[in-house]
Amino acid sequence: MLDADDVRRVALSLPQVVEKERWGHPTFDVAGRMFLTIPDDQTSFAVRCPRLERGELIAAEPEKFWVPPHESHSSWVRARLAALEDATELRDIIQDSWHQAAPETLK
Repeated sequence: MLDADDVRRVALSLPQVVEKERWGHPTFDVAGRMFLTIPDDQTSFAVRCPRLERGELIAAEPEKFWVPPHESHSSWVRARLAALEDATELRDIIQDSWHQAAPETLK
């Protein structure tokens, strides 16, 4: 089963990623822009997701993706680690968020 250490390992394997602590939990930045957080319970992680695509994503896989009420105004979505198929899916989700935050020179 995937866990927060897997999330951290994948995030830190991407170019120019820096781990910082914000709000009492780990966050990950590329070129000064946050693209990933691991909330307190460490059973999920939050990534960037265009708000227009987020609703479709949640509707298609509600057991996997959701947005807490306090993040409904943002362009972020959470993914439940236990619901992911495998490490490849984890990597794909994290890489997609990284691409949204990274400057063109890193892509």
